[in-house]
Amino acid sequence: MRLKMLSLLLAFGAVAQADEGMWVPQQLGEIAGPLKRAGLALDPADFADLTGKPLGAVVSLGGCTASFISPNGLVATNHHCAYGGIQLNSTPQNNLIADGFIAASPEQELNAGPNSRIYVMDSITDVTDAVNRAVPAKADGLQRQQAIENATKALVASCESEPGYRCSMYSFFGGVQYRLFKQMEIKDVRLVYAPPGSIGNYGGEVDNWMWPRHTGDFTLIRAYVGKDGKPAAYSKNNVPYRNARWLKVARDPLAEGDFVMVAGYPGRTNRYALADEFDNTENWAYPFISGHYKAVRDLVHAAGKADKDIDIKYASTVRSWENVLKNYDGQLLGFRKSGAAALKRAEEKAVLAWLAKQGKSGKPALAAHRQLVALHMQDRKTQVRDSLVGSIANLGLLGNARSLYRLSVERTKPNAERAPGYQDRDLPRFEGAMRELQNRFHPAMERQLMQYWLTQYIALPADSRNAALDAWLGGNDAAAVERALDGLYAGTSYGRLEEREKWLKADRAAFEASSDSVIRLAVALYPELLAVENTGKARAGEYARYRPVFMQAVMDYKRARGQGVYPDANGSLRLTYGNVTGYTPQDGARYVPFTTAEGMAAKATGVEPFDAPRRALDLVAAKDYGPYADAKLGSLPVNFLSNLDITGGNSGSPVMNGKGELVGLAFDGNWESVSSNWVYDGSLNRMISVDARYMLWVIDKAFPAPNVLAEIEAARQ
Repeated sequence: MRLKMLSLLLAFGAVAQADEGMWVPQQLGEIAGPLKRAGLALDPADFADLTGKPLGAVVSLGGCTASFISPNGLVATNHHCAYGGIQLNSTPQNNLIADGFIAASPEQELNAGPNSRIYVMDSITDVTDAVNRAVPAKADGLQRQQAIENATKALVASCESEPGYRCSMYSFFGGVQYRLFKQMEIKDVRLVYAPPGSIGNYGGEVDNWMWPRHTGDFTLIRAYVGKDGKPAAYSKNNVPYRNARWLKVARDPLAEGDFVMVAGYPGRTNRYALADEFDNTENWAYPFISGHYKAVRDLVHAAGKADKDIDIKYASTVRSWENVLKNYDGQLLGFRKSGAAALKRAEEKAVLAWLAKQGKSGKPALAAHRQLVALHMQDRKTQVRDSLVGSIANLGLLGNARSLYRLSVERTKPNAERAPGYQDRDLPRFEGAMRELQNRFHPAMERQLMQYWLTQYIALPADSRNAALDAWLGGNDAAAVERALDGLYAGTSYGRLEEREKWLKADRAAFEASSDSVIRLAVALYPELLAVENTGKARAGEYARYRPVFMQAVMDYKRARGQGVYPDANGSLRLTYGNVTGYTPQDGARYVPFTTAEGMAAKATGVEPFDAPRRALDLVAAKDYGPYADAKLGSLPVNFLSNLDITGGNSGSPVMNGKGELVGLAFDGNWESVSSNWVYDGSLNRMISVDARYMLWVIDKAFPAPNVLAEIEAARQ
């Protein structure tokens, strides 16, 4: 299907640097020239066809990106993106995280989890007018937000009238534009090949965000559908999805200076945020979250050393915490080194000064800015309480029980009137979460985590508390926390899967009559948490009133200065491009763009995280690289750098050459790039990718899977 283009493309003066910008497909007309000049061999118009070559091969995993690499539903993504499925299939006796996994035949491929999804793009439609028409002119904040939600639900319901598709609304430039994404939702996802952790996570957190890097961060999964070719829940009778588009793994060697591009689903950037919002992030949010994540990570690490079951069950959660806290710490360092706060303040001051010179036409945006600053100050008043209460209320058993109780409440309403996330379309997610919890929960560990968060909570001042939580605690000291936890975990059977399954379809009355301690707490917390939610919705509605006005002014200001205008990342499909290149992190240092197998071996200590497999080290020692060696490097390339602009969510994105062939998978950024979500520096920001040649070498020689290699080779013909 051809992309439904905007009737009015963003005006564009001088094109920004090729390495900066996460461009939406609607902007291809603006960047066609720079793409060709940078080295694109394809016709840029090909990218307007979302189901054609190459975009038709790019898929979302709902938090990561991936791509088809054969016509039989075989999908390549990062090891860390598939980590949840690897962890769900691991036990202390069969630890796939450590040992890896190879399905020697389709029958051996493993269910990656009930909530694993592959989303295949179908279409993008501009629905800005429809959303704006739905909002009453004199609506207050809550009414405005509810109107936007209702319009979104109606548009999504219409879009999903065809079974097998999932539709999502995305806002761009703070609400200046709205677009509806339609994607085929493949619900049966299976694990095909995962290298051992000593390859897929080589270097661990020590090397995370660092260069040089030697990580084989890739895994292969497969999409399955019903025999009719349509999406279906996991079943042994399902068959591999026959996709029309896939990326051929490149045969031409990749070299320094070569053109590369990435299509993917970057999560979120904040380059257009207010200076006040940036200041709060730097001075409160990142230090607060990072500090707590370090504390709970240490609790799990300590418990995991004594109990392997805890270690495996919380492996995916801990890895997520570690990635976030290291990212935030890196951003904070980057902010300080670059003087980001002063830079953001100066940029905003320049926009406001420019608006003041516009006279009457600039006044609405100036007024909108004042309102946005005031709204942000309101957010800050309760941010500590809301964060701590959220950590308690969403933890493990209590979080699951709360979601099912809320579902029972919403079920008393017609489907169209239910809160987003609680409609019939969302029921498979609830069932999946309930089942996955069984392999991601340990009673002793959960009690420790709950104790930690409650201890933080009782330190809050009296005027920053949650009345329902206080009533349940019945005190304000460590003894009260212990008594409350004793009662919570002694009086529940909710930890058993068969018990949780009974509550999936229970009505509201059954929840409210229950004597189970976890369910009783979930019910008790509901009214106050709902009130907090509605306050947040009212504020979101006010943001939706003023943010588009000020953002349009920022866009106009940039255009007037001949600057490129691309929207912040928001989880929707983007294209970014540039070249393979190293960088100079500091005076006297120069990083080349490729690492090699010899470098991987030189790091090996035999101790995690540098515990490279003996087979791989023996192959390196013998220089047994087969056809995957690079003549110019005189070795096997492992990872490479390029100046592409990416962020979280781009993990697993296919890195393509000018012909649209797969040359690698994006999996990280360098340390200097972690603050690029807020401020971008093209001279230092680099994307780190695993080279496709290293992937093939691992599959062929280091952790052999002949059947998988044969499938990839056949797809290259």
